Amino acid sequence: MKIDKDTTVLGILEFSSIAVGFKALDEMVKTAPIKIIDARTICFGKYLIVFSGDVASVEYSFKKGVEIGKKQLLDSLFLPMIHPEIIGAIGNIQEPEDWGTIGILETKTVTSAVEAADIAAKTGGVQIVEIRLANGYGGKSYVKMMGNLDDVQAATEAGTAKLILKKQLFEKIIIPQPEKEIKTYFLK
Repeated sequence: MKIDKDTTVLGILEFSSIAVGFKALDEMVKTAPIKIIDARTICFGKYLIVFSGDVASVEYSFKKGVEIGKKQLLDSLFLPMIHPEIIGAIGNIQEPEDWGTIGILETKTVTSAVEAADIAAKTGGVQIVEIRLANGYGGKSYVKMMGNLDDVQAATEAGTAKLILKKQLFEKIIIPQPEKEIKTYFLK
């Protein structure tokens, strides 16, 4: 998934029905001028729509998508001020500046991983290394971050709090002082 680095507004809808996802996609595009970044099936027969545009257009299309798919909506995110670091990390590995403490948030949906990553980045002091989206992961996604121990703990807790509220947390892990031998595998 390639997202324009100048994107500041992001909308994500994740449906349990592929058919409803296509219907929502069509209605959303008809509602306002949005840019579809990605729209596809993902693991376990879910349908994902990721889109951007100006705030009003994304908001109108987001509401239309929610209205169309409300019974099959698994997760949703309207993010008018996305942290700039998130854009490059969605589906891509960002080489860490320092090899420090690792934080990993494993989520039940793609949408919740992006949301948790944004919260973690805005908490500060961490680098979002990657947001891996649900292809071949049983419908789950995860966020990898690095920084000093205190910052990773704070960012992980901030992201986890939202995930717990939404019942989308699968697991959270903090690895202080990771061995350098795992770096190659961490960055795959």
